[in-house]
Amino acid sequence: MTTTWTVTAVPCLSDNYAWLLRDATTGTVALCDPGEAGPCLAALRAMPEPGRLDWVLLTHHHGDHIDGVAEVVAATGAKVLGAAADAHRLPKLDLAVRPGETVPLGSGTMTVIDTPGHTRGHVALHIPEARAALVGDTLFSLGCGRLLEGTAAEMFGSLQRLNALPDDTLVCCGHEYTESNARFALTVEPDNAALRARAEQVRALRTKGRATVPTTIAEERATNPFLRAKDVAELAARRTGKDNFRG
Repeated sequence: MTTTWTVTAVPCLSDNYAWLLRDATTGTVALCDPGEAGPCLAALRAMPEPGRLDWVLLTHHHGDHIDGVAEVVAATGAKVLGAAADAHRLPKLDLAVRPGETVPLGSGTMTVIDTPGHTRGHVALHIPEARAALVGDTLFSLGCGRLLEGTAAEMFGSLQRLNALPDDTLVCCGHEYTESNARFALTVEPDNAALRARAEQVRALRTKGRATVPTTIAEERATNPFLRAKDVAELAARRTGKDNFRG
């Protein structure tokens, strides 16, 4: 399937990514999780319609994902979309959405997926026409988010919902954590040939200062020890192992 959408990672802060999406059919532009305004506004100025931004999309309330919202909105007039359950700790929302809802975005649609675990009100946003899932801090390349407010059971459910997305779905996550995640993943599945190959690729990319994301659901399904956990207990053990990993 061809797509009229482009999906671009925008590096922010020390290791964050905001995500810039544009639909060439309508010109619609959306920006996910602007933790820092400057890089995001610079990226918008480089777009085909410089400075155009229709929507700011938010996955959760942490400052490194929302601290640039006010400046970006002031500069562009964009509307803000986020989870109704988290509205009390997000910037002012123009559209508060709930898990399971589908909303129009450009020539496509965006489905809200419930992804608690890292935080209680966390959501992921799936845009099939862009072949992209904006997953915030739930699913990382070769990793998953820390259980700061939620439980292992909640995270397991969240990962299973993301695991059900099409193979070619781009995993647009919030941080550049892949290299450290790979080191831990290899302690869990040292004989996983796909994981070993991915770890080598990641090392080469980071040596050149290049991003390791987006990845895809298919790639994560083959290599990510958290997405591959068979049950809640295994996920919990792996998450505790990663929390204490010093490799």
